[in-house]
Amino acid sequence: MSKGTNAWNKVVSAALKLPGVTVDRKKFLEAELGKYLSEPHLQAAIERGTIDLVPEKILDRIAADCIKSHTKKVSLFSAAMGMPGGWAALGTVPTDIAQFYFHVLVLGQKLAYIYGFPTLLNEKGKLTESAVNLLTIFVGVMTGVGIAVKTLQELGEILQKQIIKKLPEYALTNGVLYPAVRRIAQFIGLKITKGSISKTLTKAVPIVSGMISGALTYKTFKPQAKRLCASLKHTMLLPQHSSAHTPTLDIDYEELPPELPPNT
Repeated sequence: MSKGTNAWNKVVSAALKLPGVTVDRKKFLEAELGKYLSEPHLQAAIERGTIDLVPEKILDRIAADCIKSHTKKVSLFSAAMGMPGGWAALGTVPTDIAQFYFHVLVLGQKLAYIYGFPTLLNEKGKLTESAVNLLTIFVGVMTGVGIAVKTLQELGEILQKQIIKKLPEYALTNGVLYPAVRRIAQFIGLKITKGSISKTLTKAVPIVSGMISGALTYKTFKPQAKRLCASLKHTMLLPQHSSAHTPTLDIDYEELPPELPPNT
């Protein structure tokens, strides 16, 4: 196993141990879509997927709210922390790095559900191996790993053929997508370990460094989250929408009614 892959495995393992890292698709969509859809429309979107049943503007609004919330939370936490770098040499993952990727993983699940992915959890409410590999692809997209965008597009094609009922387990764990997942993990791990060295410089003076760390986290997390959002939308949503949604998309967010009638 390469140094980069090993580093990413340690980070994702640490993040997955934090409470609240899994997102229940049904509960999440009920809470978010319930603000805009009537009950029959809401249940249809949960059962059949958001892509054809929910106006694009609503999905974008929910995604933007999720990105804003997690950016704020992770930035505040980063500003409050004063952990030194050098974790790769010690073999342990600092709390701030684990927390950063906790929010990355949680937000990744939410954005996936918003833009039409099936559940990433098994019957026990745990993330499956294929789901963790999928989230690795998401992180690759966020951090600018070129192969990750292409892999996500290939995954979208597979999901469309399966009518998006469930994740392609074999493709993500042993099949056609797995070699790409391993390469993405390697690139992510190398980026993280290099980043931890530069981050040490921002934590030399406790109070000032906390402010700098929070600002850097904000400027890092938000653009990365937007990049993933745009990629998911392009992969899963845009080809599916029809002109039937156009009138709703012209409505300003603040004018959206609490409920929308089912699509006809």
